[in-house]
Order: sequence, then structure tokens, then C-alpha cells
Amino acid sequence: MAKLRLERLKPLVALAAFLFLWWIIPATVKSFTRLTFAEFHAPAWLVTAKIDQLSEFWAARNHSKIDLLETGRDLARTNARYQVMAQRYQSLEEEITRLENLLTLPPQREYHHEIARVIRRDLNAWWQHLLIRKGRDYQIPVGAAVIFSGGVVGRVAEVYAYTSRVELITSPRFRMAASFEGDSRPVVYQGRIQSGFVSPRGEVSDVPQDLLTTSRNPLNLVSTHLGGTCPPGLKIGVVSWLAPGSTGIFQTGAVELDDRLHTLKEVTVLIPLITNDFNRDAN
Repeated sequence: MAKLRLERLKPLVALAAFLFLWWIIPATVKSFTRLTFAEFHAPAWLVTAKIDQLSEFWAARNHSKIDLLETGRDLARTNARYQVMAQRYQSLEEEITRLENLLTLPPQREYHHEIARVIRRDLNAWWQHLLIRKGRDYQIPVGAAVIFSGGVVGRVAEVYAYTSRVELITSPRFRMAASFEGDSRPVVYQGRIQSGFVSPRGEVSDVPQDLLTTSRNPLNLVSTHLGGTCPPGLKIGVVSWLAPGSTGIFQTGAVELDDRLHTLKEVTVLIPLITNDFNRDAN
């Protein structure tokens, strides 16, 4: 009986010894081990992503000609709409430049848009991460904002040789300054623990008492220049209710995020053209 109990205790003793060794190991060794582990697994993740992309390609080849013609027609309409929007965007950019020169204002920060493919997701309750197929080989900086057509996705947390890890806006560790559309006063957005059975959500705090919202007329939460890495005006989510906070001075509420955050296939990394200012803001 004693031998049987000893055999059962061996795994627990080994786990306790490993945790103790990991606790006393210096932080530099832990960081090196984590980076080495990620670099070692990156080729396997890249191969898996390539195989998935190839399977999608061959699945698309099985569509009939009628489906292809309908898709081509829809793409032509979308391209025509985007051409009109691009012309409008160009005229607005020229007007902004004219006003900056007229008022001698400093130019706004400009970004280089780097589109990257999502190759892996980690969407458990405590960690909300994406792995994208671009890293130091494309000069991706740590802390860069990541966006998609629905707004903010998150920011780059770690950069490897050929991949980068993106911390999602839904992660409890994600925190940024924000504001409501039409109101310049800053508020605080933070992710929260997610459940796989409901839509992604975050929370907003430090909301002034005079702001009101309803489910019929929700408030749009957007990024602000105080956020550091994100350009102002990018959509974060909508807030349909607010309640008094713990201090009684400000309000708090839930932020409903875009459902497509859990099914992203491609994202865009915003790489600032002025890297010195970016690094100072990120620090």
C-alpha cells in the first residue's frame, strides 16, 4: 500500500519540483525559453496555415460557373463603390493638408498598412491572442495597432522572425484610452474574461455622468489619440447601457464588440512611419 501511494505521489512531486525550478529561474532565461519555444513551433504553424489556404483554394475551384459569374458581378459593384470612396478620401486628404498649411498645424501621424494572414488563434477564457504570418521580416514593431474592417483588433505583443503574436482587444490584459463618438472626453476601455457561447465583449469605465445611452440609441466607442498606438476614430464597439461605478463619480458599462473578431482570417498592422515618436509613446 505504501508503494502504491508513493507511485501516485511521484507526478505531484515532479510537478512541484518543476514549478519551484521555474520560480527560481531568472527572468531573462524564462524570456529566452519562451521565445525559443515560439520560434521552434513557428514553421509547423506556417505549414498548417499553408495547407488550410490550399484546401480553401481547391474548394473554391469546385464552384460552378454561375457562382463565379455572380461573385464577379458582386466584386465589380464593390470595386465601383470603393473607387468612389477612394476619390472622396483623396479630396479629404487634400483638404486636410491645405488646412494644416493654412493654420501651421503639425501633420498627423501616418501609417504604413501591412496586411497579414491569421495562422493560429488562442481564444480561451484568460488569453486572447492571434498569431499572424509576418514578423521581423516585415519590420513589424512591438506595440503596433492591429485593425480590420470592423475596427480595432488589438496590438502586437511579441514579434518573432516570421510571425507575430497579437493581443486581442477582448483580452483581460488589454487596456487603452478611448472616447465616445462626438464626445472628446477620454474614458478607459479594457477587455474582460470571455465565454465561447456569447458575443465578444469588453468594459468601459470612467464615463462622465451626463452621458446617456439606450439599446435603441447606443453610443459608439472609438479610439483616441491618447491611446498611443491607435489613430483616433477607429471603432471599438457599442455601449447600450451604463451604470454608476464603484466610486459613484463615473459610470461603467459593457462594450459589445464585433462578432467577426473570433473568425478573422486577415488583419492589418499599422506601422508608424515616424518610428521614434511611436517608440516613445509605446514606452
